[in-house]
Amino acid sequence: MIALLTAHLLLAVGAAALAPRLGSRALAVGALAPAASFGWLVAVAPDVLAGRPAEASLSWAPALGLEVPLRLDGLSLLLGLVVTGVGTLVLSYGVRYFADRRDGMARTAGVLVFFAGAMLALVLADDVLALYVAWELTTVCSFLLIGDGGPDREHRTAAVRALLVTTGAGFALLAGLLLLGDAAGTYRLSAIVASPPTGTQAAAAAVLVLVGAFAKSAQAPLHPWLPAAMVAPTPVSAYLHAAAMVKAGVYLVARLAPALAEVLPWRPVVLVVGVVTMLLGGWRALAQTDLKRLLAYGTIAQLGFLVVLLGAGTRTAALAGAGMLLAHAAFKATLFCVVGVIDHEAGTRDLRALSGVGRRAPALAAVAGLACLSMAGLPPTLGYLGKEAAFEAFLEPGAGHGWVLAGIVAGSVLTVAYTARFLWGAFADRPGVEQPMAHRPSPGLVVPAAVLAVAGVVGGLLPSAVDALAAGYADGYTGPDHHLALWHGLGPALALSVLTLVGGVAVHLARDRVDAARRALPALPDAERGQDRLAGWLIAAAGVLTRRTQVGSLPGYLLAVLLVVSLGPGGVLLVQSGVPDRFRPWDVPAQAVVGAAVVAGAAGVVLIRRRLTAVLVLSAVGYLVALLFLVHGAPDLALTQLLVETLTLLVFVLVIRRMPAEVRRPPQPLWALRAVAALLVGAFATLATLTASARHVRSRSVEGYFAQAPAEGGPNVVNVIISEFRALDTLGEVTVLTIAASGVASLVLVTSRLRGTPRAGAPPPGAPREAEAARQEPEQERETA
Repeated sequence: MIALLTAHLLLAVGAAALAPRLGSRALAVGALAPAASFGWLVAVAPDVLAGRPAEASLSWAPALGLEVPLRLDGLSLLLGLVVTGVGTLVLSYGVRYFADRRDGMARTAGVLVFFAGAMLALVLADDVLALYVAWELTTVCSFLLIGDGGPDREHRTAAVRALLVTTGAGFALLAGLLLLGDAAGTYRLSAIVASPPTGTQAAAAAVLVLVGAFAKSAQAPLHPWLPAAMVAPTPVSAYLHAAAMVKAGVYLVARLAPALAEVLPWRPVVLVVGVVTMLLGGWRALAQTDLKRLLAYGTIAQLGFLVVLLGAGTRTAALAGAGMLLAHAAFKATLFCVVGVIDHEAGTRDLRALSGVGRRAPALAAVAGLACLSMAGLPPTLGYLGKEAAFEAFLEPGAGHGWVLAGIVAGSVLTVAYTARFLWGAFADRPGVEQPMAHRPSPGLVVPAAVLAVAGVVGGLLPSAVDALAAGYADGYTGPDHHLALWHGLGPALALSVLTLVGGVAVHLARDRVDAARRALPALPDAERGQDRLAGWLIAAAGVLTRRTQVGSLPGYLLAVLLVVSLGPGGVLLVQSGVPDRFRPWDVPAQAVVGAAVVAGAAGVVLIRRRLTAVLVLSAVGYLVALLFLVHGAPDLALTQLLVETLTLLVFVLVIRRMPAEVRRPPQPLWALRAVAALLVGAFATLATLTASARHVRSRSVEGYFAQAPAEGGPNVVNVIISEFRALDTLGEVTVLTIAASGVASLVLVTSRLRGTPRAGAPPPGAPREAEAARQEPEQERETA
């Protein structure tokens, strides 16, 4: 697994590097990584489905327990096949789709292949933090690919909207995952599912996780970013926004449902949001004239359907959800590729401007027809298997199953209706509309879509294979032993399937009346406009915050740092430790005298306006500190302080001699603020010193010395510590002195009137020019000779 992820990274770099020479054919090189991963997943599938998950671990800092565990179980296998299989075909499709592209191909190729690796890492991660990192990597890839149009305003707006929605909700997801791991006592996903937490913290974690999952999977009311993302190139829409990235949220719901389905409010929230999203997406799809946006709203509806099935927490629903997940990836990626072909060859994807495409490109129409059969849930397709099982899942007794069943039946009616609208809009003949497609599409564009469409039908004809794959995940639940099959006999599920088909066709035939009814209804709240306003407010707030904080003033930045340090760690120190009860102001009176002189010197530095005088007083403070060391009985420290202070004074003097002689006083309000900051910092430093001095417990950092020093020949532990730490301390002091001396020498030489490093035989600074000329004459004579 680690090798496969590494291969994605290397081939992403390779595809980007080869793109300037190979053009879009670099995508074929990048496709090798998902293709190899797909082959490996197929090879290990029998073991995984037999209950023997594959595991690997990438150690980062083993001593600290930091590692990236990877695990391939039934659910990971399911989505891994989608990510790698669809990824390989879409990248192959992109070779022909981007054939005429010249600019930006390196970035597109690299990001697409890197996204495939990030998505594979997401489904393999067995640690919540590793999952979150991969999660955000897919978000960044989506942002870059949506904004592939560069300076175009529509692309930038769509990219920013997607980034803000998914990343903003990602913070909620991170908080939820951390709460979940803390409540469970482990951050391993497999361990959390095996031993799920309960209680209030688990409920809060469930809500936060769902917020992140809903935003990623475009659930209502966070869905508008997905239709706007359709400005991205069609391969991006087919891969990221139909088959892979948007399913990350669905995957997370499916991953945690076995652990959290019984934790309130997981199930009610999942069912309500999923059903509302399915109905809203289907209804909005019927109003679209752009084929890509029609599919986008259809994707939203299908994602709501998947959330209902995979979040319900029953075996039959999970089985149906796994089947629908495979079916949706196949038919929706196919249809996006078909729309890309139509747009590529006809120059439009507006169904009002299309006519005769079915006659002009019958193979393309056949491919779209196969995919639409699966999307509408007709036999013998994968979509039919999933939809039949979905009806069976909510025909079983359960809390709220009745209204959920009514909701998904209504949503399925809308699905059939917008499927018919897509076929009619893309391939039907329209009187009075000119046939826009000049020639038939090339096989390079049609074949990848055809493979996906045929896969949807083959999967339906092999229900036992799909059932085994779906059961690898669904068997984690207990419940009725239902199986995916083309024929379950006459029953309510079959009747509901017929009902949805008839109802959907009727809605399509009555499309004019439906359009009139939709226009008569009160307008629904425009979530897209709300997201745009929110994005605008956030960007404006960020601009104001940046202008207010990044003012270009070093004192301002220093003031902010000091306030944060004194209020943050200082507040925590004061609350947790308080002020020590007993302390002596001084040991001998001389300390009090020197201390008072230090305070007076520090106050004088603040009041003096001439820079040179202030520096001299500041150095006097340093010398008084050296005297304080000497009074304490530390002559070596006092000597070091004297040397450092002397060198520092030299550097100061050399620097400030080119600065204005006097300091400009800040405005009066800043005086008060700086005085408060200075008092806070002083109080923090005093409190920290007193607290550290009053500590009488053994430090954990020296426990090792007490344990090992006698055995190493140092019976006096204090002497060992002093000798070792003094050696390190001396090294630091020598380093400081060397750096300071080098700085002084550099400043002196740079500003020297000789304008260079003095050389042997050169006259001293300030020597008459005649002497220099006299020194150069013998050299000129030697050169002439």
